[in-house]
Amino acid sequence: MPSDPERLIDRALDLPNAVWRLQGAKPAWTRCLLLAFRYTAMSDEKREGLLWLGFNQGTGAVMDGDLLGRLRALLASVVQWRVPEPDIRQAAGAAWGATTLAARVAPLVDHRVRLDLKPFLNAMRRRLDRDRGRIHEYHNDLRRTAQMKLAALGSTPGEKTAAERNRETMRIAAIEREYAAKLDDLRHNYALRASVDWIQGLVLFAPVHRYDVLIKRRKGERVIHIDWHPAIRMIEPPPCDWGLGDGRARLVCDDRLHLTDVSGQAPCQSCGKAWCRACHSAACPRCGSVA
Repeated sequence: MPSDPERLIDRALDLPNAVWRLQGAKPAWTRCLLLAFRYTAMSDEKREGLLWLGFNQGTGAVMDGDLLGRLRALLASVVQWRVPEPDIRQAAGAAWGATTLAARVAPLVDHRVRLDLKPFLNAMRRRLDRDRGRIHEYHNDLRRTAQMKLAALGSTPGEKTAAERNRETMRIAAIEREYAAKLDDLRHNYALRASVDWIQGLVLFAPVHRYDVLIKRRKGERVIHIDWHPAIRMIEPPPCDWGLGDGRARLVCDDRLHLTDVSGQAPCQSCGKAWCRACHSAACPRCGSVA
């Protein structure tokens, strides 16, 4: 057990607009959920990847980064697996419902997939810009040559000259049609199609050391729980009522003392009022501007 829990919590929790105090500590059991997803992205090339997400359903914390990596490494090592006893299941608390789980998983999966695909998308955009530039240069040279011939003919009278003007005009139109068709082909070739599939889940009942932390904001207060995992000797991030839940910074709202990411209480872009997205997820409570 850590000898200085307040220092440990201070490294895990940052409250720019509130204060906290350690209220208690005790050994406990918690229910962790580990989920694996496979994503596939198709464009002119193909990219596949595997990502893991973790949640402590006892505290609401997101288990990610080094914490999740260490936990997965421990599970993959020589460890004795046991079926949890009924009293352990009861002590760990109930699992999240489908609605809560979907609300927590969906934005994290979207964020992580986008993050993993960023190098792939950057490379794809470079290839697209290269091909688009090459096609534009080729057809622009053809069009410019035809326009120069058309300009050279001017308004000279005669059937032969008129036929040549008509031929160059038709050539310019054909070049423009071919250029548009090539761009359509590029858009089709580089169109991104992505899919994400859930492939594995693991419910882990783990012994933890649970800290009860009292959060105070103006006249309101609430207690949150933060777990220290003795098996990997790491403390998890604080819970988050809105946002991705990574990092240690949380803002506390005035109305219901929700803990959110910093962006969860950003000012409204229309009226400038700062508002809690956990309290009002759909729109600004002052002006009704959609979030």
